[in-house]
Amino acid sequence: MSHLNESDKEKKLTFCVLTTSDTRNVSNDRSGWTIRQKLESAGHHVFETWLCQDDAMEIESIVEEWLRNPNVHGIISTGGTGIGFRDVTIETVSTYFTKTIDGFGELFRYLSYTEDVGSKALLSRAAAGVVKEKVFFALPGSVKAVELAMDKLILPEIHHIVHELTKHLED
Repeated sequence: MSHLNESDKEKKLTFCVLTTSDTRNVSNDRSGWTIRQKLESAGHHVFETWLCQDDAMEIESIVEEWLRNPNVHGIISTGGTGIGFRDVTIETVSTYFTKTIDGFGELFRYLSYTEDVGSKALLSRAAAGVVKEKVFFALPGSVKAVELAMDKLILPEIHHIVHELTKHLED
């Protein structure tokens, strides 16, 4: 089993942030802003943020561009993870996953259930997966959900996740 050394834990990682919403715009995208702020406060770099409609082709277009960028370690999206007709983020991005990180969605729903939303947590389809050497987190659109995921799951483990995905490149 590999262990992170101190330089791995302090490495500045680069992410892209995607907001998928039919109702948000640049001025009221609090969830996208929260992701960006939390990443930057933790010492990471946000390469680009994007806001698009709940539209599979729009989502695919920007995700594919970011996945081709060798300097990007991961993508964090917000919105489009519910069960509504227009919620297409999970169906769209999961097709890129070479592996799913099932524990992320399970833990997210558990924490949501116990800390905030109760049984409504079962409606969340928050998910995470691996696309080659990149990680993709798909979060709900609410600010509380984003804060929970970032503070309790993503930021505490992001260095370990990226290390595991890229350690074969160091050989």
